[in-house]
Amino acid sequence: MELVKVHHSQESSILPPSDGIKQSSSILEVPSAKNKQKINPFIEANTKEVSLNCLKDECIIPVFAKDNERTIAHQEFIEIAQECVESVFDHQQINKPEIRVSHQIKGRTSDAIHKSANELLEHEKTQYFERMAFVIRIPSITETINGNTLSLMVGGVRSYNHENLYSKRTYEKFKFFIGFQNMVCCNLCISSDGFASEMRVGGYEELQTKILETIQGYEAETHIKAMRELTQQSLTEHQFAQLIGKTRLYNYLPKDQRKELPQMDFADRQLNSIAKDYYEDKSFCRDENGNINLWNVFNLFTSANKGSYIDSFLDRNVNAFDFTNGLAQTLNGDSKYSWFLN
Repeated sequence: MELVKVHHSQESSILPPSDGIKQSSSILEVPSAKNKQKINPFIEANTKEVSLNCLKDECIIPVFAKDNERTIAHQEFIEIAQECVESVFDHQQINKPEIRVSHQIKGRTSDAIHKSANELLEHEKTQYFERMAFVIRIPSITETINGNTLSLMVGGVRSYNHENLYSKRTYEKFKFFIGFQNMVCCNLCISSDGFASEMRVGGYEELQTKILETIQGYEAETHIKAMRELTQQSLTEHQFAQLIGKTRLYNYLPKDQRKELPQMDFADRQLNSIAKDYYEDKSFCRDENGNINLWNVFNLFTSANKGSYIDSFLDRNVNAFDFTNGLAQTLNGDSKYSWFLN
Protein backbone atom coordinates (compact mmCIF):
# COMPACT_ATOMS: atom_id res chain seq x y z
CA MET A 1 0.00 0.00 0.00
CA GLU A 2 1.56 3.28 -1.07
CA LEU A 3 0.98 6.49 0.81
CA VAL A 4 2.15 9.94 -0.17
CA LYS A 5 4.13 11.27 2.78
CA VAL A 6 2.66 14.64 3.69
CA HIS A 7 4.60 16.83 6.10
CA HIS A 8 2.74 19.21 8.40
CA SER A 9 2.78 22.89 7.66
CA GLN A 10 4.49 25.43 9.90
CA GLU A 11 1.03 26.58 11.00
CA SER A 12 0.28 23.34 12.85
CA SER A 13 -1.20 24.19 16.25
CA ILE A 14 0.66 21.41 18.08
CA LEU A 15 4.40 21.56 17.70
CA PRO A 16 5.65 25.19 17.54
CA PRO A 17 7.37 26.25 20.79
CA SER A 18 4.95 29.17 21.20
CA ASP A 19 2.03 26.82 21.61
CA GLY A 20 0.52 25.44 24.80
CA ILE A 21 2.36 22.10 24.76
CA LYS A 22 5.67 23.09 26.23
CA GLN A 23 8.78 21.27 25.15
CA SER A 24 11.18 22.57 27.75
CA SER A 25 13.03 20.14 29.98
CA SER A 26 10.69 20.90 32.87
CA ILE A 27 7.63 19.69 31.00
CA LEU A 28 8.89 17.40 28.25
CA GLU A 29 9.40 13.94 29.69
CA VAL A 30 10.68 10.82 28.01
CA PRO A 31 10.29 8.07 30.62
CA SER A 32 13.37 5.98 31.31
CA ALA A 33 13.08 2.21 31.38
CA LYS A 34 13.49 2.33 35.16
CA ASN A 35 10.63 4.80 35.64
CA LYS A 36 8.15 3.35 33.17
CA GLN A 37 4.82 2.60 34.76
CA LYS A 38 2.45 -0.19 33.93
CA ILE A 39 0.13 0.84 31.11
CA ASN A 40 -3.47 -0.19 31.72
CA PRO A 41 -5.79 -0.76 28.75
CA PHE A 42 -7.31 2.43 27.33
CA ILE A 43 -10.60 0.53 26.97
CA GLU A 44 -11.81 -2.63 28.66
CA ALA A 45 -15.46 -3.69 28.25
CA ASN A 46 -15.56 -6.91 26.19
CA THR A 47 -12.34 -6.22 24.28
CA LYS A 48 -9.08 -8.09 23.97
CA GLU A 49 -5.64 -6.91 22.89
CA VAL A 50 -4.22 -8.07 19.55
CA SER A 51 -1.10 -7.24 17.58
CA LEU A 52 -0.89 -5.65 14.17
CA ASN A 53 0.57 -8.91 12.87
CA CYS A 54 -2.48 -10.79 14.16
CA LEU A 55 -4.76 -8.56 12.10
CA LYS A 56 -2.52 -9.01 9.05
CA ASP A 57 -1.88 -12.74 9.26
CA GLU A 58 -4.81 -14.25 11.11
CA CYS A 59 -7.85 -12.28 9.91
CA ILE A 60 -9.70 -12.20 6.62
CA ILE A 61 -10.91 -8.93 5.08
CA PRO A 62 -14.69 -8.45 4.77
CA VAL A 63 -16.15 -7.50 1.41
CA PHE A 64 -19.28 -5.74 0.23
CA ALA A 65 -21.53 -8.63 -0.74
CA LYS A 66 -23.19 -7.29 -3.89
CA ASP A 67 -20.01 -6.41 -5.79
CA ASN A 68 -17.36 -8.35 -3.79
CA GLU A 69 -15.35 -5.13 -3.37
CA ARG A 70 -13.06 -5.29 -0.34
CA THR A 71 -13.25 -2.95 2.63
CA ILE A 72 -10.36 -0.95 4.03
CA ALA A 73 -9.00 -3.43 6.55
CA HIS A 74 -8.42 -2.60 10.22
CA GLN A 75 -4.65 -2.93 9.82
CA GLU A 76 -4.65 -0.57 6.84
CA PHE A 77 -6.47 2.09 8.89
CA ILE A 78 -3.83 1.73 11.60
CA GLU A 79 -0.93 1.88 9.14
CA ILE A 80 -2.33 4.98 7.44
CA ALA A 81 -2.64 6.65 10.87
CA GLN A 82 0.96 5.65 11.65
CA GLU A 83 2.16 7.24 8.42
CA CYS A 84 0.34 10.47 9.28
CA VAL A 85 1.71 10.57 12.83
CA GLU A 86 5.25 9.95 11.62
CA SER A 87 4.98 12.75 9.05
CA VAL A 88 3.59 15.32 11.50
CA PHE A 89 5.65 14.32 14.55
CA ASP A 90 8.80 13.30 12.70
CA HIS A 91 11.17 14.33 15.51
CA GLN A 92 9.18 12.81 18.36
CA GLN A 93 9.16 9.45 20.09
CA ILE A 94 6.23 7.37 18.78
CA ASN A 95 5.09 4.14 20.38
CA LYS A 96 3.74 1.08 18.60
CA PRO A 97 -0.06 0.96 18.25
CA GLU A 98 -2.06 -0.50 21.10
CA ILE A 99 -4.95 -2.39 19.49
CA ARG A 100 -8.09 -3.83 21.03
CA VAL A 101 -10.87 -5.74 19.25
CA SER A 102 -14.29 -7.17 19.98
CA HIS A 103 -17.17 -9.07 18.35
CA GLN A 104 -15.25 -11.86 16.63
CA ILE A 105 -16.89 -13.10 13.42
CA LYS A 106 -15.96 -16.73 12.74
CA GLY A 107 -15.97 -18.66 9.49
CA ARG A 108 -14.37 -21.64 7.76
CA THR A 109 -12.71 -22.48 4.49
CA SER A 110 -14.73 -24.20 1.78
CA ASP A 111 -12.89 -27.52 2.09
CA ALA A 112 -14.19 -27.83 5.68
CA ILE A 113 -17.82 -27.31 4.76
CA HIS A 114 -18.98 -30.72 6.00
CA LYS A 115 -17.01 -30.83 9.25
CA SER A 116 -18.51 -30.22 12.68
CA ALA A 117 -17.07 -27.30 14.62
CA ASN A 118 -14.99 -29.46 16.97
CA GLU A 119 -13.32 -31.21 14.00
CA LEU A 120 -12.02 -28.03 12.36
CA LEU A 121 -8.25 -27.69 11.98
CA GLU A 122 -6.63 -24.33 12.60
CA HIS A 123 -5.97 -23.65 8.92
CA GLU A 124 -9.67 -24.31 8.17
CA LYS A 125 -10.90 -21.59 10.52
CA THR A 126 -11.35 -17.94 9.49
CA GLN A 127 -12.08 -14.87 11.54
CA TYR A 128 -12.30 -11.12 11.56
CA PHE A 129 -13.30 -8.69 14.27
CA GLU A 130 -16.33 -6.52 13.75
CA ARG A 131 -15.01 -3.72 15.98
CA MET A 132 -11.48 -2.41 16.47
CA ALA A 133 -9.99 0.49 18.44
CA PHE A 134 -6.36 1.58 18.56
CA VAL A 135 -4.18 4.29 20.06
CA ILE A 136 -0.68 5.49 19.19
CA ARG A 137 1.04 7.25 22.07
CA ILE A 138 3.60 10.05 21.59
CA PRO A 139 5.33 9.92 24.99
CA SER A 140 7.87 12.65 24.22
CA ILE A 141 5.07 15.27 24.30
CA THR A 142 3.55 15.61 27.75
CA GLU A 143 1.80 18.07 30.03
CA THR A 144 1.05 17.95 33.76
CA ILE A 145 -2.35 18.76 35.28
CA ASN A 146 -3.00 18.51 39.00
CA GLY A 147 0.06 16.28 39.36
CA ASN A 148 -1.09 13.93 36.58
CA THR A 149 1.16 13.40 33.56
CA LEU A 150 -0.72 13.58 30.27
CA SER A 151 0.78 12.13 27.09
CA LEU A 152 -0.23 13.19 23.58
CA MET A 153 -1.81 10.42 21.52
CA VAL A 154 -3.89 9.68 18.45
CA GLY A 155 -6.27 6.84 17.82
CA GLY A 156 -9.26 5.57 15.96
CA VAL A 157 -12.22 3.22 15.84
CA ARG A 158 -13.56 1.07 13.02
CA SER A 159 -16.89 -0.72 13.42
CA TYR A 160 -18.09 -2.85 10.52
CA ASN A 161 -21.56 -2.87 12.07
CA HIS A 162 -21.83 0.75 10.87
CA GLU A 163 -21.32 -0.38 7.26
CA ASN A 164 -23.89 -2.06 5.05
CA LEU A 165 -21.77 -5.01 4.00
CA TYR A 166 -24.77 -6.60 2.23
CA SER A 167 -24.82 -3.79 -0.33
CA LYS A 168 -22.41 -2.43 -2.94
CA ARG A 169 -19.24 -0.64 -1.88
CA THR A 170 -19.77 3.01 -1.01
CA TYR A 171 -18.19 5.43 1.42
CA GLU A 172 -16.68 3.75 4.47
CA LYS A 173 -16.88 5.21 7.98
CA PHE A 174 -14.11 5.71 10.52
CA LYS A 175 -13.66 7.57 13.80
CA PHE A 176 -10.38 9.30 14.57
CA PHE A 177 -9.07 11.49 17.37
CA ILE A 178 -6.04 13.33 18.69
CA GLY A 179 -5.89 14.22 22.37
CA PHE A 180 -4.20 13.20 25.59
CA GLN A 181 -4.03 10.19 27.86
CA ASN A 182 -3.87 10.58 31.62
CA MET A 183 -1.01 8.23 32.49
CA VAL A 184 -2.19 7.87 36.09
CA CYS A 185 -5.22 5.86 35.00
CA CYS A 186 -4.76 5.62 31.19
CA ASN A 187 -8.09 7.42 30.65
CA LEU A 188 -8.36 9.27 27.36
CA CYS A 189 -8.96 13.05 27.33
CA ILE A 190 -10.59 14.06 24.05
CA SER A 191 -12.20 17.34 22.99
CA SER A 192 -14.59 17.88 20.11
CA ASP A 193 -12.04 19.82 18.01
CA GLY A 194 -9.68 16.82 18.10
CA PHE A 195 -12.35 14.28 17.17
CA ALA A 196 -13.79 13.28 13.82
CA SER A 197 -16.91 11.33 14.72
CA GLU A 198 -17.56 10.04 11.20
CA MET A 199 -14.92 10.16 8.51
CA ARG A 200 -16.68 9.12 5.31
CA VAL A 201 -14.01 8.14 2.80
CA GLY A 202 -13.83 6.45 -0.57
CA GLY A 203 -10.24 5.21 -0.37
CA TYR A 204 -6.83 5.31 1.26
CA GLU A 205 -5.74 8.76 0.12
CA GLU A 206 -8.97 10.40 1.30
CA LEU A 207 -8.66 8.68 4.67
CA GLN A 208 -5.06 9.91 4.97
CA THR A 209 -6.07 13.46 4.07
CA LYS A 210 -8.84 13.57 6.66
CA ILE A 211 -6.61 12.15 9.38
CA LEU A 212 -4.01 14.84 8.66
CA GLU A 213 -6.71 17.54 8.72
CA THR A 214 -7.87 16.37 12.15
CA ILE A 215 -4.32 16.31 13.55
CA GLN A 216 -3.41 19.73 12.17
CA GLY A 217 -6.72 21.30 13.21
CA TYR A 218 -6.38 20.24 16.84
CA GLU A 219 -5.86 23.16 19.23
CA ALA A 220 -3.83 21.43 21.91
CA GLU A 221 -3.13 24.52 23.99
CA THR A 222 -6.84 25.34 24.19
CA HIS A 223 -7.64 21.79 25.25
CA ILE A 224 -4.93 21.80 27.95
CA LYS A 225 -6.06 25.18 29.26
CA ALA A 226 -9.68 24.01 29.53
CA MET A 227 -8.67 20.84 31.38
CA ARG A 228 -6.39 22.77 33.74
CA GLU A 229 -9.24 25.16 34.60
CA LEU A 230 -11.29 22.19 35.80
CA THR A 231 -8.94 21.89 38.79
CA GLN A 232 -10.02 25.31 40.04
CA GLN A 233 -13.68 24.48 40.69
CA SER A 234 -15.28 21.87 42.92
CA LEU A 235 -18.61 20.27 43.70
CA THR A 236 -19.79 19.77 47.24
CA GLU A 237 -20.96 16.34 48.33
CA HIS A 238 -24.55 17.59 48.01
CA GLN A 239 -23.96 18.88 44.48
CA PHE A 240 -22.28 15.62 43.45
CA ALA A 241 -25.21 13.65 44.84
CA GLN A 242 -27.58 15.91 42.88
CA LEU A 243 -25.49 15.32 39.76
CA ILE A 244 -25.65 11.53 40.06
CA GLY A 245 -29.37 11.58 40.81
CA LYS A 246 -30.24 13.93 37.95
CA THR A 247 -28.12 12.05 35.41
CA ARG A 248 -30.01 8.88 36.36
CA LEU A 249 -33.30 10.68 35.76
CA TYR A 250 -32.11 12.19 32.48
CA ASN A 251 -32.62 9.07 30.33
CA TYR A 252 -36.20 8.68 31.56
CA LEU A 253 -37.32 12.26 30.99
CA PRO A 254 -40.05 12.94 28.40
CA LYS A 255 -38.39 13.49 25.03
CA ASP A 256 -39.48 17.11 24.77
CA GLN A 257 -37.97 17.94 28.14
CA ARG A 258 -34.75 16.05 27.43
CA LYS A 259 -34.27 17.93 24.15
CA GLU A 260 -34.11 21.19 26.09
CA LEU A 261 -31.19 19.94 28.19
CA PRO A 262 -27.52 19.43 27.22
CA GLN A 263 -26.61 15.99 25.96
CA MET A 264 -25.63 13.32 28.51
CA ASP A 265 -24.54 9.98 27.01
CA PHE A 266 -23.74 8.00 30.16
CA ALA A 267 -26.04 5.18 31.25
CA ASP A 268 -26.78 3.63 34.65
CA ARG A 269 -23.88 1.17 34.45
CA GLN A 270 -21.33 3.97 34.05
CA LEU A 271 -23.07 6.11 36.69
CA ASN A 272 -22.81 3.24 39.19
CA SER A 273 -19.07 3.18 38.60
CA ILE A 274 -18.79 6.95 39.00
CA ALA A 275 -20.71 6.88 42.29
CA LYS A 276 -18.54 4.04 43.61
CA ASP A 277 -15.27 5.72 42.58
CA TYR A 278 -16.32 8.99 44.23
CA TYR A 279 -15.57 7.14 47.48
CA GLU A 280 -13.02 4.53 46.41
CA ASP A 281 -10.84 5.74 43.53
CA LYS A 282 -7.33 6.29 44.89
CA SER A 283 -6.49 9.13 42.51
CA PHE A 284 -9.77 10.96 41.88
CA CYS A 285 -12.05 10.44 44.88
CA ARG A 286 -13.57 13.15 47.10
CA ASP A 287 -11.46 15.00 49.67
CA GLU A 288 -11.89 14.69 53.44
CA ASN A 289 -14.77 17.21 53.37
CA GLY A 290 -16.66 15.41 50.60
CA ASN A 291 -15.75 17.99 47.95
CA ILE A 292 -14.42 16.94 44.55
CA ASN A 293 -12.85 19.18 41.93
CA LEU A 294 -14.09 19.02 38.35
CA TRP A 295 -10.82 17.58 37.06
CA ASN A 296 -11.46 14.56 39.29
CA VAL A 297 -15.12 14.45 38.22
CA PHE A 298 -14.00 14.41 34.58
CA ASN A 299 -11.64 11.52 35.28
CA LEU A 300 -14.37 9.58 37.09
CA PHE A 301 -16.46 9.89 33.92
CA THR A 302 -13.63 8.88 31.56
CA SER A 303 -12.69 5.97 33.83
CA ALA A 304 -16.29 4.71 33.82
CA ASN A 305 -16.29 5.07 30.04
CA LYS A 306 -13.62 2.36 29.73
CA GLY A 307 -16.48 -0.11 30.18
CA SER A 308 -18.26 1.14 27.03
CA TYR A 309 -18.42 -0.83 23.81
CA ILE A 310 -15.89 0.16 21.15
CA ASP A 311 -18.40 1.79 18.81
CA SER A 312 -19.67 4.26 21.47
CA PHE A 313 -16.39 4.71 23.35
CA LEU A 314 -14.98 7.84 21.67
CA ASP A 315 -18.30 9.70 21.41
CA ARG A 316 -18.95 9.13 25.10
CA ASN A 317 -15.43 10.30 25.97
CA VAL A 318 -15.96 13.60 24.15
CA ASN A 319 -19.32 13.95 25.88
CA ALA A 320 -17.58 13.58 29.26
CA PHE A 321 -15.34 16.56 28.46
CA ASP A 322 -18.17 18.72 27.12
CA PHE A 323 -20.40 17.84 30.05
CA THR A 324 -17.77 18.57 32.71
CA ASN A 325 -16.99 21.90 31.06
CA GLY A 326 -20.70 22.64 31.13
CA LEU A 327 -20.75 22.02 34.88
CA ALA A 328 -17.88 24.49 35.23
CA GLN A 329 -19.87 27.10 33.30
CA THR A 330 -22.85 26.52 35.58
CA LEU A 331 -20.70 27.11 38.66
CA ASN A 332 -19.65 30.38 36.99
CA GLY A 333 -23.27 31.48 36.60
CA ASP A 334 -24.33 29.95 33.26
CA SER A 335 -27.66 28.19 33.79
CA LYS A 336 -27.49 25.80 30.79
CA TYR A 337 -26.38 22.82 32.92
CA SER A 338 -27.98 23.98 36.17
CA TRP A 339 -30.72 21.29 35.99
CA PHE A 340 -28.08 18.67 36.77
CA LEU A 341 -26.94 20.39 39.97
CA ASN A 342 -30.17 21.84 41.40
